[in-house]
Amino acid sequence: MLLMRKRFFIVILILILATGGYFIFHKNSVPASQTKKSSTSTASAASGSFDKTQYSLTDPTSIWVVVNKQHPLNPKDYVPADLVVPSVPLRVPGNESMQLRKVTANAMEQMFTDAKSQGINLMLLSGYRSYSYQVGLYNGYVQANGQAEADQQSARPGYSEHQTGFAADVGPVSQNCALQQCFSDTPEGKWLAANAYKYGFIVRYAADDQDITGYEAEPWHIRYVGVELSTEMHDKGIQTLEQFFNVSGGAVYRN
Repeated sequence: MLLMRKRFFIVILILILATGGYFIFHKNSVPASQTKKSSTSTASAASGSFDKTQYSLTDPTSIWVVVNKQHPLNPKDYVPADLVVPSVPLRVPGNESMQLRKVTANAMEQMFTDAKSQGINLMLLSGYRSYSYQVGLYNGYVQANGQAEADQQSARPGYSEHQTGFAADVGPVSQNCALQQCFSDTPEGKWLAANAYKYGFIVRYAADDQDITGYEAEPWHIRYVGVELSTEMHDKGIQTLEQFFNVSGGAVYRN
C-alpha cells in the first residue's frame, strides 16, 4: 500500500515538472515578431503620436482631403456617391444643397440633437454643391462684387469644399445672423465653436487665418474630418488643415 502511494506521488511530481517545463518553453518560444510588434505598439501609444498618413489628402472621397485655392478637386466635376439629406432643420427643403455625405450627415444629426438638448437650435443652411451649382453661385458673386471680391467670399467651381459633401454652412433656426460675421457672437455660434470638434467637425475659416485659407472668416462654415483629427487639432490648438498637414494655401489660385 505504501509502495503504491509512493508511486502515485512520483507520477504526480513528474506530471507537474513536465507541465511546468512546457509552459516555460512555450513562453520563451514566442515569435520575435510578435514581441517586437507589441513593444512597438506600446511605445507608439506611450508617445501619443498621431498618424497623419491614415487618409489621403488628395482623394476627393477621403475625409481628410484638402481643398483650397492651391488644391482643386480631382476631377473638378467630382460627385460624391453617397449623398443623403440629414434629419435636421433645413433652410431650403428639396434643394440640392440640403445633401451631405452620409458620414457627415450622421455626425451633424448627433451634434444638432445634443445642441438642442442644451437649448441651442441649429439649422443646415447649405451643404453639398455640385460643380454646376458652384458655377452659378460664383458667377453671381462676380457680377455683384467683381472677381477680386468674389474670390474672398466664394470658391471657384472645382475648388469648393462644399462639393466634397463634407462641408456645411450652419446657423440658428431663427436665422439670426445667418451667414454673417455676427454669427460668432450668437449663442449658437459660440456653442458651435466650442463643441464642433467633439463630433468630428472643424470651423474651417477663422478670422486670423485668411492668409492661410484664402478666405474671409466664416464662423458658420464647418468641415467634417472625423473625431480623431478634429480632437487632435483642438488639443494642439491648430485651426487649419493647411497648417496641420503642412499643405500650401493662400489667396492665389492654381489652375
